Amino acid sequence: MPRTEPHASPAGPTPALRLANLAVHGLFLTLLAVLLARAAADGALGPAGWATAGALAAGYAAGSALPRSRAPRALGAAWLLAVAALWIALTLQHPEFSYLAFPLYFVCLHVLPPRYALPAVAALTTAVVAAQATTPGGLTTAKVIGPLAGLAVALLTAYGYAALYRESRARQQLIDDLVRTRDELAASQREAGRLAERQRLAREIHDTLAQGLAGIVLLAREAGTAPDAAPLLDEIGRTASANLAEARRFVHALTPPALDGTTLTDALRRLADGADAAFRRDGDPYPLPVEAEVALLRLTQEALANAVRHAHAAHVAVTLAYLDDAVTLDVYDDGTGFDPATAPAPDSFGLHGMHERIAALGGTLTVESAPGEGTAVAAALPLRAVGRPAGAPAGRPSPAGVRR
Repeated sequence: MPRTEPHASPAGPTPALRLANLAVHGLFLTLLAVLLARAAADGALGPAGWATAGALAAGYAAGSALPRSRAPRALGAAWLLAVAALWIALTLQHPEFSYLAFPLYFVCLHVLPPRYALPAVAALTTAVVAAQATTPGGLTTAKVIGPLAGLAVALLTAYGYAALYRESRARQQLIDDLVRTRDELAASQREAGRLAERQRLAREIHDTLAQGLAGIVLLAREAGTAPDAAPLLDEIGRTASANLAEARRFVHALTPPALDGTTLTDALRRLADGADAAFRRDGDPYPLPVEAEVALLRLTQEALANAVRHAHAAHVAVTLAYLDDAVTLDVYDDGTGFDPATAPAPDSFGLHGMHERIAALGGTLTVESAPGEGTAVAAALPLRAVGRPAGAPAGRPSPAGVRR
């Protein structure tokens, strides 16, 4: 149908707007049918009047049935002009049809822009008054006030309807914005989660598979120059087998493989024994979240690997301390040391990953070193940050471990 709602949205009219359009068109057609029935009973219309009434009914019904989205504004205005012309012709033949002006007011106010709608309804009102002047008794005050009152009611109703329409559209726009914002937020959260998972997997791979492969490389180099390579080859085989098992468990379940079926203390002691390092535990152990245990385990792996691979340390010590308010881990070696202020190599991920793991749990990581003076790596995880289970026994305060 022609456009009958102000500022229509490309998305189409809402159910309430469609119902309002149907009500306006239904009012016009119903009122026309009643007036035609009265005219038929009174015999007040001649053949020309019936032909005009038929053309009016057919034209109005055809125009109101057109899809709004396919009816441009110019077509709607032309349709309204034709309907108004037929209605004026019918009203001049039978003044009682002037009652059709009331629904036509709404149609004019909805189809036409305000600068044209107001003159149009004024012209319709003038036509009604002129038709009333031809009735018995001539033009009276009541016959003028009646059309003007109808015009006022139509204007107030139409503008109230327009205000409700604008509010409805504004609310719909707000809902659309909220939905779009929610979708964008969900997308950004998914992307952030994807990136965090990629970073976590990078740390896991670096701390497990990469460390094992680096050990195999070192053993293979040593075997190439050793007089008796059999023990080294056996060690390479054991390391490769362990690394393969680690990779398989890591792929099938992303839970920390090195902690499966064992405690954090036992896992750290096993790592220390594998690197010929001394291990010490202070305080009584208590349960920690899996994320905290994994962070401490990977930190130890990385620190021991650096001490063996880069620092060439003769002595390495690992100390795990369970305190009342924190868990601390110290790894000390007497190797070559380095300058912590020096930027790491672009392909170095270890120290950066260690800092990220501990910081993600609300802890602190301190690396103290200097060329020729060894290295001390100290991590502290406050229990309030890692969320130790309520009621878990706390260890006695004790020295934080061996530090440089």
